[in-house]
Amino acid sequence: MAYVAVKGGERAIDAAHAWLAEERRGDPDVPEITIAQIGEQLGRAVDRVMAEASCYDPALASLAIKQAQGDLIEAAFLLRAYRTTLPRFAAARPIDTDAMQISRRISAIYKDLPGGQVLGPTYDYTHRLLDFRLADGAPPADDSPPASALQDMPKNGAEEGAAAGRMKPVSAILAHEGLIEEDDVADAPPGDLTREPLAFPAGRDLRLQALARGDEGFLLSLGYSTQRGWGGTHPFVGEIRVGEVAIEIDPPELGFPIEIGDIIVTECQMVNQFKGSKAAPPQFTRGYGLCFGHGERKAMAMALVDRAMRAEELGEEVIAPAQTIEFVLSHCDNIEATGFVEHLKLPHYVDFQSELETIRRLRREAEAFASQDRREAAE
Repeated sequence: MAYVAVKGGERAIDAAHAWLAEERRGDPDVPEITIAQIGEQLGRAVDRVMAEASCYDPALASLAIKQAQGDLIEAAFLLRAYRTTLPRFAAARPIDTDAMQISRRISAIYKDLPGGQVLGPTYDYTHRLLDFRLADGAPPADDSPPASALQDMPKNGAEEGAAAGRMKPVSAILAHEGLIEEDDVADAPPGDLTREPLAFPAGRDLRLQALARGDEGFLLSLGYSTQRGWGGTHPFVGEIRVGEVAIEIDPPELGFPIEIGDIIVTECQMVNQFKGSKAAPPQFTRGYGLCFGHGERKAMAMALVDRAMRAEELGEEVIAPAQTIEFVLSHCDNIEATGFVEHLKLPHYVDFQSELETIRRLRREAEAFASQDRREAAE
């Protein structure tokens, strides 16, 4: 009987796979979506999958999204699993975001910052109204000036700064006056969560890695909690910048660095109040976030949670979930969370029968005690 059950289970699984493939394709009369279309038109979804999979490859992320029917956590799972099969031939140098080719750069603390503000492509100022032109394949409503007019507009400071090759972060203005803590630059090489499991206590390098590939929704909720009193921080967006950065490696046979490509990243520097301590004067402190692609919400949430987890380091009382390092890092990875939650769908027949027998025994014992109490009361 056991053999028959196993073979029947295999046939059921094969049938489920076939049904899944049919459902994924959908109505065959509707043109099949291509990997190129996903990459070009669902860019925010592709960026999120790459970030949470710790693998920068838009084509593979697009393929994973198609295979997962748009389930971004499943797509990140697929891409992360594939990444583990790839050889690692070199370690890149730290990226230089000061040299970023900027497409968007804003600051909430300085209006006229050096280099200027660049709104870039953003939903911040849209009215969140459905544009039904898109349903018909027509161009969306656009009130911007024509391209010919844009060509005649003078370049702003940010464009000139980007063309010059470097654009210092806004925090450098505060640093010049000594009003913000210095950059935390470690001498030791950073850890690598893709090679070694997370262990506690975890340094800031590992914490930022975990946040960078953590679930955006989870981090967003934690970041929100810090603003509502469960974190004790009063944040300002010092700067958000989005753009391309070069990836460099140091081949030992050459003796000098070479560029091997460019990636798009989003960086957020959050500025937070700090009243000072015996070891440090009153000054602003930093929260930092950086992720693959265009992911401002993720980078901002990262920066909020990063600063919250520095509470003990800065002599602040740890009273909130977002400040508890082990809690945050143990639960922010949506691939681990998915595995732990969804494994409940797998057969647990033996475990449940054990629990069922325990409940029945407890009920029998309770009934026996109740019967004895009733007899004693009758006597």
